[in-house]
Amino acid sequence: MTESIESKYKTWKTIFIFLGLVIALTSPFHYAIVNLYPSRIYVGAIMWCPAIAAIITLKIKGRKISSLNWNWGDWKYIRWSYFVPAVYGVITYLLIWIFGFGSLANEDVITEWGKELGLFGIGTLSPTAITIIAIILLGTVEVIRASATTLGEEIGWRGFFIYELRKVLSFTGVSIFSGIIWAAWHWPLLVYYSSNVLLEFITFFIVIISMSFVMTYYTFKSKSLWPAVIFHAVSNVYIQKIMPSLTIKVEGTEHWLGENGIMFAIVTFVFGLYFWRKAVKENL
Repeated sequence: MTESIESKYKTWKTIFIFLGLVIALTSPFHYAIVNLYPSRIYVGAIMWCPAIAAIITLKIKGRKISSLNWNWGDWKYIRWSYFVPAVYGVITYLLIWIFGFGSLANEDVITEWGKELGLFGIGTLSPTAITIIAIILLGTVEVIRASATTLGEEIGWRGFFIYELRKVLSFTGVSIFSGIIWAAWHWPLLVYYSSNVLLEFITFFIVIISMSFVMTYYTFKSKSLWPAVIFHAVSNVYIQKIMPSLTIKVEGTEHWLGENGIMFAIVTFVFGLYFWRKAVKENL
């Protein structure tokens, strides 16, 4: 009994060392974004802070970096980790279009998208062709590019943090606790970018905690950090780049759109609930 209490104490100590390092490493870049300029360089640096914090924590505890789950794992989990966030991104915006909170982009909007991607330099293309090419490029090349930064987060959050939490908490506890920490870690960016801080804090926390259930499920099932890297990158690309570009905003309904929007919170909550039930049923 004493040994169990001592073991849990050591685990929680490791967890708080990691979180302290995350805060210390991230704070200068949060300050830079809020008070200087929201540069992608600062954002990229922030996203690698959890990885650096995990590596330092491992060194402090005398553990090897190779102890993290670097193996690729079963391909089926990689495929599902691409498919699931793409699906919930599409469902979110289909509901937005159906309920009139936004409308499907017209030819003029698609033309602007084509100009932004330089697609008019490769011949005469119809708006449909531009849309298809753009989605393919964003869904592949942009996901690979995004993975370079989500890797930094996921080495820390899913590669290290949730495995430490698993030593002292159930699957439900791990998903909720890690989700709350992950969401709270974003708060300076939320304050800076939000137009309705309270509403977007609520929706963002629902989104992140819901995503945490799904990502924790695939991480534990695959015994690999790579599904979480892919999942995170695909989610960012679809909900930040692909679907918003295909949507015309309707005045007065902005709070329903985007990654901090009400609709995305509802959809991800349903997905999170499904994966929570699935994990409990499988005794994960």
